[in-house]
Amino acid sequence: MNNPAAKVNPILAHWKQQFPPLAQIPWAGVFTTCYFAWFYGVVGLRPEHTAIYFLLVGLYTIHEKTRHFLFAFAIFLLYVVVFDSLRMFPNYLYNTVHIEDLYNADKSLFGINYGTQRLTLNEYAQLYRNPIADVLSGVFYVSWVPVPLLFATYLFFNNKTLCLRFLYGFVFTTFIGVAIYYLYPAAPPWYVEEHGFRLLLNTRTNPAGLLNFDEITGIPLFKSIYSNGPMPFAAMPSKHAAFPLFCFLYGRKLQKNWLNAAFLICTAGIWFSAIYTQHHYVLDVLAGGLLAVTGYLLFERIMKTNVGQRCFNRLLKQIGG
Repeated sequence: MNNPAAKVNPILAHWKQQFPPLAQIPWAGVFTTCYFAWFYGVVGLRPEHTAIYFLLVGLYTIHEKTRHFLFAFAIFLLYVVVFDSLRMFPNYLYNTVHIEDLYNADKSLFGINYGTQRLTLNEYAQLYRNPIADVLSGVFYVSWVPVPLLFATYLFFNNKTLCLRFLYGFVFTTFIGVAIYYLYPAAPPWYVEEHGFRLLLNTRTNPAGLLNFDEITGIPLFKSIYSNGPMPFAAMPSKHAAFPLFCFLYGRKLQKNWLNAAFLICTAGIWFSAIYTQHHYVLDVLAGGLLAVTGYLLFERIMKTNVGQRCFNRLLKQIGG
């Protein structure tokens, strides 16, 4: 007669099967040590860093599928860590900050004559502000990261191959943008409005025209976001302008007209918002568009090489593809 106590609970047995392989545990320990050493010892540990860590631990341990999800999005985590750490290495220490020359170039190329003055589009937009445009600008502008993440999540469950290409291409493109920030530090339009052409090194990031969204909705969203911004002199190129266009470039591969239209509307909305809220000049926005196209073409070229294909296939296995 079988002993019921000897029977293994099928749910517990299934959970044990999903537990991470023992060979990976030491690497998890190495990651934990490096993660907290970096944020505590270099960047400065904040509550959100601890919260993110426990989210990662949960995804890693709960189930094999959540572990696949974590491995797929690990490259995006690397981008978040790098971008958050830029505050420790201000780009103005490495190259001249472009303030007046960028302002004059944008005004010369895209400015509008208004009476006896020539104004940048940012300055011209200040003359015609309205609550509807303020709210829409906030909605579009805050979508710059959620939209790529939602798109990547959709791809993870429906097309893992394209998901991986998109995420790695996305981060590859953002790193090109970060490199340009250090080669060409640039002040945004709101800086000129507040400080003129003087260089003030201790300047904090500023929500600028997005504060109108906070005031209208009663939600201090952008005040909170920009209180912890890592780099005020990073206007050129505009990653806000690059991200939705990059989504469109990969979204085309799915051949869904509604998705292409959604990405194009998002791109147009963010481009308008960037100028309307004084976060970017037209030149910054166009450079962001060029960044998206250039990053996409370069990454796809890399993926066609033998080395790129071998690395990609190994990564695809790690996420259950």
